[in-house]
Order: sequence, then C-alpha cells, then structure tokens
Amino acid sequence: MYSQTFLALVATSFSALVTAQTSIGVDVSTKHQEMEGFGFSQAFGRASELKNAVSSVQSGALDLLFSTTNGAGFTIIRNRIGSGGNGDSIEPASPGSPAATPKYVWDGNDSGQFWFTQQAVSRGVKTIYADAWSAPGFMKTSGSDSSPGYLCGTTGHTCSSGDWRQAYANFLVKYVQLYAQQGITITHLGFLNEPDYSPGYSQMQISINAQEAISFIPTLYNTVRAAGLSTNITCCDAVGWADQAKYTTALVNAGSTQYLGAITSHMYSADPSSPLNETSLPKWNTEGGPLSDPFSTTWYASGAANEGMTWAQKLASAIVNSELSAYLFWEGFEQNQHQSAAHLVDTDSSGKTAVANSILWAFAMWSRHIRPGAYRVATSGSMANVITGAFQNTDGSVVLVFTNDGTTTQNPETSFAGFTPDSASAWLTNQGNTFATTSATLSGGAVTVSVPAKSVVTVKLTPGSSNAAVSNVSAQSTGATKEPVTKQSTTKEPVTKEPVAKESTSKEPVTKESTTKEPSTKKPDAKKQTKPAGRYRGRPRPSSPSKECSGEE
Repeated sequence: MYSQTFLALVATSFSALVTAQTSIGVDVSTKHQEMEGFGFSQAFGRASELKNAVSSVQSGALDLLFSTTNGAGFTIIRNRIGSGGNGDSIEPASPGSPAATPKYVWDGNDSGQFWFTQQAVSRGVKTIYADAWSAPGFMKTSGSDSSPGYLCGTTGHTCSSGDWRQAYANFLVKYVQLYAQQGITITHLGFLNEPDYSPGYSQMQISINAQEAISFIPTLYNTVRAAGLSTNITCCDAVGWADQAKYTTALVNAGSTQYLGAITSHMYSADPSSPLNETSLPKWNTEGGPLSDPFSTTWYASGAANEGMTWAQKLASAIVNSELSAYLFWEGFEQNQHQSAAHLVDTDSSGKTAVANSILWAFAMWSRHIRPGAYRVATSGSMANVITGAFQNTDGSVVLVFTNDGTTTQNPETSFAGFTPDSASAWLTNQGNTFATTSATLSGGAVTVSVPAKSVVTVKLTPGSSNAAVSNVSAQSTGATKEPVTKQSTTKEPVTKEPVAKESTSKEPVTKESTTKEPSTKKPDAKKQTKPAGRYRGRPRPSSPSKECSGEE
C-alpha cells in the first residue's frame, strides 16, 4: 500500500508533466491586426525637462526609452499641440474673425517638443502623433481654452463670432507644416483629447453621439489634403474605451471613418475590453498610466497599479484580446518625481543616473522585438492564466509573448504552421529578472520555454532559408479584423458632407469660412466622467516633488 505522501508526490509530478506538455500552435498564414508600435509623450514641458537634464541622465533616459538593446525600443511619440496663449500656442490671439488672416507664431522650440522629436527621429522613430487638447479659446463656445466648450460651427453650436471649423483645421495643418519645414513628418493628427471629461485646463468637448466630430472631420480632412499632406487623422482620445466605443459607432454610422487613419482612446475610466470590429481602422490606446501611485521598480508584490506585472497584463489583454495596433503610456521621462508613477523613467537618488520603473520593462517585452509592420498571427491552445500573443515581423521573424498572471509555472511547447524556425532566443521579466536571457529549446520545429508565475517571457524565432520575408500589405490580414461596414467608403477621397474649401496644390491651409448655419449653442456637460484623483497631466507640477500631485495633463 502506498503512503498518502507518496501518492501526493505522484499527483504533483503528474500535474507538472501535464503542464510541461501544454501545446500551443501558431499559424502565420492567418493574420489579425497590423502592429504600429508602442510609445509615450513628453508633453507639458517634460520635453524641456529632458532637454535640460545633465548629459548622463539625458543619454541614459533616451537609451531606456528608444534603444532595442538596452531599453524598450519605443517607436511612437505623442506631442501636444498647444492651444493657450503666448508661449503655448502657434496662434495665441484671435485674428478677429474666422475668415481673417491668422497671426501664427513659431518659436522653434514648442515647449521642448521639437528638440525631443528630433532626438526620437534620430533613434529610429517614424510615427509622430500630434494631438490638440482643445481649439484656441476664441474658437470655442466658451471663449476660453481652459473652460468647457465646443468648437463654434459644429453641429448644435453657433457663436456670434462665426463658424471656426475651417480656421481650426487651418491651425492644425499649420502646426504640421511648421514641423515639415524643419524636416519632421507628423504622421498622425488629432483634434481632441478626452472630450468626455472636463478638467480645469485645455479642454474641448463633444457629445456622446460625436456630432461635433462628425461635422468637423471632413473639413479637417480636406484641409490636410489641400495642403499636400498625407497625415492620418485620428479620433477621439476618449478618457476610456467605453465612451470611445460609442464614439466609434457614431463615426461608422455617419461614414466619418473614411476620413480617419486610426481610432484612439485612453484607458483611465475603462481599459479596452473587446475588439471594435465595426471598423477595420487601427485602434490605438494613446494615453495611460497609474495616476495616484509612486514611481516603483517593483515588478510584482500585490498587484498594485504601479507594478510592472499589472501593466504586462493590461498590454497583453489590449493587444491580444482587444486587437489594438498601438499602445502609448503617458509620460516617458520626468526628473525627481518619485511621487508619481505616470512616467517610465526618472533619476536615482544622486540625480545623475536615469532609472526605469517596472512598467517600462512590461512594455519592453513587447516593443523591443515586435516592430512596426508586424502582424499578430493566429494561435491555438491555451494555458490557465496565460495570455499568448504571436507576431510575425516584416523580416520574417516570429515573436511569441507569454504573459503568465497565474501562481504556477507553465511550460508551453509551441509548434508552427507556415513557418520553420532556425533559431530561438528568449527573455524573462519577473520580480527577480529584468529582460534576462532564459532557455528556449528548439526541437523538431517546435520551441519549448518555461514561463514562471507572475512573469512575461518573450521568444524571438528567426526563420530558416525556406521562409520568405513578410510583405507589409494590410490586405493579407484574414483574421479577426473586420472589413468596413457598408456605410464606410473604401475610397481615398472624402464624400463631401458639408461645404468644404476647394482643394488646391498650395502648401498653406485654406482660410475660407464655412457659412453653414447650426442651431443654438448648448452648454457642455462639465462632468461626464469621473477620473481618479492625483493627476497632474495638464497643469504645472507642484513646486515640491514631495507633495501629492493634483489635476491632469
């Protein structure tokens, strides 16, 4: 008769054996969303902060953010288009009327963002997202950049000063042109930031049916194209994905998505929870971060909002389950701001060395090896508490990301269809390891790795000679990404919904004022979403870094 202890050991060994034999399949012929990258912002003076940092901190921070050897290898930056007065906006004062010639001002600095953009581009960044938190105040129903209000002339909002839609489009295009004149191509352009929220700084609202965005997007599109630009327009950078889903439905139903290059949202009030399959446009999370927690290098202790494992799980769910093509954190670098976890890199106690928090390494497990143009490809099989993502880069390499939020080690054996691996490398991040090399066994065309509890393991497999490089053609996608609904035109030219400026070959934006009349102005809902306290994302930081931050950027 066997003892209970012996039987328990046998049961444990059998359980471990079953776990070790978990099979995962990857089929590179079935493609889902195209990956466009990962990134962050240096808005509200943080770019100047990095520019003015001592050389050791500056170079160290840039390496941690952009290096594919020592850092995260980020490939997207998000700049703020200022809408305030002197020193913030390129149009600090009203020209008098929508049709009057604007007086643009360009200081060549843009709160340090121009220098920062140059640094990012020199490190391989090609995707630059410029986003306006608001139109200049004189273009809004409230008359103030920092007060709740709508863009004058959009559906439901008339102003005694006139219809400012075309003037706002000109303003946005001028910003893009100013960068272009210095050799910097802005690839994506946004005209809203959290329009479902009302803070005490730069803000502009839209209704939950997105009627204001719907009545402005064609004007912006035509102005961009008339200026000879191919810039992608985005919408709507909602405070959370629940509202963004409603905006997206409205945009699709109105046919507005034909003018857009991406659907964008933040994750503060709601993380992405499912794919927005009603449009085939890329979906980006363009801002996120823990807003009331201190800067931390702890990977996992309790599942707190500032721990790397928490963000590893967010990233895996967003990319694999909700099919996001890009994910951006809030800020990249801040100096001596350890009371906040809303940035990825800070300085150590000496103030002379850049230090990454654990969230940066959660991003790095994706961003360092999954490069722009990669496609997420189909997987089969599953493991308890593990999200598995598989991707094929344009060079033919395949990257696997295993995110184990469970309390036991998993040992997947992954086989491939349509791909023959020639070599495999693997990296592990958990509480005891930071992007550390780990064992990957390649045998019979399958790769086996160990994925410890509360960890992320990334595996990169290089193709054999029989594998061809992958063409970066979105038409190859045959997976979960849906085709546009019938209302959405697939043509590259807009369907005219309202009077728009005549297209020309001029590089300057058109200044003709729309004469479309709209009903009387409505007051915006000043509290459409409840956001966590402790944000300092829009106002200057407290003078003492030891104080709790407040407000939003």
